[in-house]
Amino acid sequence: MSNFIVKKVAVLGAGVMGAQIAAHCVNAKVPVVLFDLPAKEGPKNGIVQRAIENLKKLNPAPLGNKDDAALIEVANYEDNLDVLKGCDLIIEAIAERMDWKHDLYKKVAPHIAPNAIFASNTSGLSITALSEGFDAELKARFCGVHFFNPPRYMHLVELIPTATTRPEILDQLEGFLSSTLGKGVVRAKDTPNFVANRVGVFGMLATIAEAEKFGLSCDVVDDLTGKKLGRASSGTFRTADVVGLDTLGHVIKTMQDFLPNDPFAPIYKTPEVLAKLVAAGALGQKSGAGFYKKVGKDILRIDAATGQYVAGGAKAEDIVVRILKEKDPVKRMKALRESTNNQAQFLWAIFRDSFHYVAVHLESIADNARDVDFAIRWGFGWNLGPFESWQAAGWQQIATWVKEDIDAGKALCNAPLPAWVFDGRTGVHAADGSWSPAKKANVGRSDLAVYQRQAFRASVLGEGSADGRTGGTTIHEDDSVRIWHQGDEVLILSLKTKMHVIGPGVIDGLAKAVAEAEKNYKGLVIWNADAAEGGAFSAGADLQSMLPLFMSGGVKAIEPEVSRLQQAHQALKYANVPVVAAVAGLALGGGCELMMHAAKRVAALESYIGLVEVGVGLVPGGGGLKEAAVRAAADAKGTDILQFLKGYFTNAAMANVSKSALEAQQMGYLSASDTIVFNAYELLHVAKVEARAMFDAGYRPPRKAKVPVAGRYGMATIMSQLVNMRDGGFISAHDFKLGSMIAEIVSGGEVEAGSLVDEQWLLDLERKAFMELLNHPKTQERIMGMMQTGKPVRN
Repeated sequence: MSNFIVKKVAVLGAGVMGAQIAAHCVNAKVPVVLFDLPAKEGPKNGIVQRAIENLKKLNPAPLGNKDDAALIEVANYEDNLDVLKGCDLIIEAIAERMDWKHDLYKKVAPHIAPNAIFASNTSGLSITALSEGFDAELKARFCGVHFFNPPRYMHLVELIPTATTRPEILDQLEGFLSSTLGKGVVRAKDTPNFVANRVGVFGMLATIAEAEKFGLSCDVVDDLTGKKLGRASSGTFRTADVVGLDTLGHVIKTMQDFLPNDPFAPIYKTPEVLAKLVAAGALGQKSGAGFYKKVGKDILRIDAATGQYVAGGAKAEDIVVRILKEKDPVKRMKALRESTNNQAQFLWAIFRDSFHYVAVHLESIADNARDVDFAIRWGFGWNLGPFESWQAAGWQQIATWVKEDIDAGKALCNAPLPAWVFDGRTGVHAADGSWSPAKKANVGRSDLAVYQRQAFRASVLGEGSADGRTGGTTIHEDDSVRIWHQGDEVLILSLKTKMHVIGPGVIDGLAKAVAEAEKNYKGLVIWNADAAEGGAFSAGADLQSMLPLFMSGGVKAIEPEVSRLQQAHQALKYANVPVVAAVAGLALGGGCELMMHAAKRVAALESYIGLVEVGVGLVPGGGGLKEAAVRAAADAKGTDILQFLKGYFTNAAMANVSKSALEAQQMGYLSASDTIVFNAYELLHVAKVEARAMFDAGYRPPRKAKVPVAGRYGMATIMSQLVNMRDGGFISAHDFKLGSMIAEIVSGGEVEAGSLVDEQWLLDLERKAFMELLNHPKTQERIMGMMQTGKPVRN
């Protein structure tokens, strides 16, 4: 085994992408230096310093913890090129000008360390052309590494070699990108715009062309091509606004300049409406206007015919919505093709165009069909890639329909589908791999060591690989939970409820899992099968399941269930084998409490954690405030507890939710010893490793010690702040009541400061407050409002 460890990264170019790539390296605890030109006025590193300051203001936030901006080292090309000698990876991310890049390369090449990897973040320029002028040794260490914007959140990174790039360089870089930075890597061929932008931007151009043909406005198109189609909620035109219309125009121009003989070349023409908007400085979201413009509270859309902004908000027609709700993809596609509705015909047309395009270009742009599907899913937010959609809808039938449209002149060009499309196949993805026209065979998955850390890798439809819902050996399964293992020494509990909410079935499942783990395993991991696909860890208590109890027995009928939840969480905390919570996505309310009671937490970077019960007029009732008091006491180490308690109180009283796992550590929901994982596909592996290591190190549960509390003094101090907020009109009377109750619980109630109480005392305070609030009409209003609209009621 040989390790490839990136000790330091240099990013050349402090523009939008360069600065955010540097920020994500810092998120991953990778030392990074950010370069740019020396400033003409003021401090020489002023350009970089301003870029770093701007990182703190961006939304979505590039930094998991804004304070980490200070960790980015600043440099300029005039004074600091010697710093490059200490960098293992250098990423160039300046403007998309070949001549500018070549000028910079001449300047930096003599300073690059002998074993360093040099890469360009170009979004579409030829990597081979960029490497011209390098000596043979540097050429062998040069490649493209194309991050998608914003780099922290977009899973895709394209890795593009030249003919002279050493294979081991690519393997090393793929391991670093995948595990350390948490990315999904697709290897692309060195063709204009590579894979994702080539196919994705063609799809946008085709959509604009077909929308014009069928007379559809941009708001209707976005409603049709967003979530209803299993794609990014921003649809087509709003996505263009977010990307930037000038940026989109640049990608289109690359296709125009370098693909003049492409059979689809006529469609690469810059749409007239796009050209006019760019000329007018309407560049999308960053300029305040593009295809859409916000005026007051209204969102206006561009009228392509007049060039004026008009009222927006038009939606898909009901008949089309009904077609798109059809679960059988074969029936759904047939209905779209055969419908006389122009919106349905438009949807068939854009599907046909994408199928036609990827079939014609697969061999030239990618090694196999899987890489195309992953590139579009990870780079453009589609649930299914174009080849997956085609295969799901019936390969040969779709192929026949596409051919009929080509022959009838309905397609965007008359290029025939490749012969392999009609060789009797049922698709391009199968158990033995995905189709590669160049190899005339299916190609299996990469066997790099980094992927052994992914228990259930991202898969493509038709591959037939096991996933976390069905893989392994099941010990127990019902509607709420699955308890299972992978043939080793760690038991796994997966929640099956919607958003993994916690109701009676999950509480029962927790007890079963702990008992089984204590009897036969080294540890228990709580992990959900959709952890890497944006699922929640747990959105909290299942309020819906409480309704029948409330209707039949009133508030008193619910108290035993609250007590059962508290005791289930205590059983996790004091289990005789380590319980590790593998957290990704939302961990709110009861989900946050569940996580807090584990012996350890392994959290994906994109974890959004908080005690949010005040939003429904309640206080945390599952031990979250008890844990806040316990943790504050431990943090205080015998000093003034109140100083450590204030943060926990504020976060619960204001329903603050972390914007990352790094911020959750600052807030106290994750501890400094908890592990943060950047690739959510590695979450289960790391959690199991942690559980085994804790057991093998002689794990014993914590002692049930008494807890020193802040008492009346803490309550009074916090209450004085609440009074000021209420009297100043910052919080409502009911918010004041909720805050007062939280203050009482975390302070330990009406006892002297420094008094020792047991955990059950704090749990009883929680439960008493929870039950009192359930009877309160204002709380009942909030609960009903949340259940009916999904939005908090402010009363």
